[in-house]
Amino acid sequence: MSKTMTQQEALQEYLLRLADSDMILGQRLCELCGKAPALEEEMALMNVALDLVGQARNWYEYAAELINDGRSADDLAFKRDANRYRNALMVEQPNGDYAVTMGRQFFFDAWHYFTIAALTQAPDERIASIAAKAAKEIQYHLRRSSEWVKRFGDGTEESHQRMQTAVDDLWRFTGEMIEADEVEQQLFKAGIGPDPEQLAADWRGLVNEVLTEATLTPPPEDAWMYRGAKVGHHTEHLGFILAEMQFLPRAYPDAKTW
Repeated sequence: MSKTMTQQEALQEYLLRLADSDMILGQRLCELCGKAPALEEEMALMNVALDLVGQARNWYEYAAELINDGRSADDLAFKRDANRYRNALMVEQPNGDYAVTMGRQFFFDAWHYFTIAALTQAPDERIASIAAKAAKEIQYHLRRSSEWVKRFGDGTEESHQRMQTAVDDLWRFTGEMIEADEVEQQLFKAGIGPDPEQLAADWRGLVNEVLTEATLTPPPEDAWMYRGAKVGHHTEHLGFILAEMQFLPRAYPDAKTW
């Protein structure tokens, strides 16, 4: 990260974080096509995935315009290596059982909801308009994932245990989502990005509320956390996702991918 990062550079970096997180989670959900536990769930998952990929495209297109180095939205999505991706570590985690899938979705949705809500008020009209459209979709995502967490947590003994295990295992990837770095602090001071302290408080408040209602035990806030995605340090899972996701565009660079 540059020590003299300009506001323009910080904004480009932030847009890539938004786009990459949407894109990778969308790809993860698409892996469940034909494998969901019920037809209704498969349709719902694919709709969420399509929403996320659509949001990613909007963020990539704006980032490509600001970067202005000849790369398109397709190039940013499909022609960067893993260490150039800036998605949250949470979204690259494997689907696991359905408790893991929905726990991962809920933790991300809670962060996504408050982040996008703040961005709807951004003075940058492009950001505000993209966020306004996304906010309607994310509201549904959050309602759906939080309901599943409650259903599993306050369900049978087995569903409760699976959901608690998922929460405990995924918790170590939540810290970086709500801990602000130079990029986020700079955009907040410029009036563009969310207030990091408010975002963290809102996220913790909602997560604790849902987990408590689901009869689940929230892990400690000071638990050890994985970090590094904001500077390109990822888990081993991202490379496998990109290998599958990027094969066609890299093998056939003239193909139309959107």
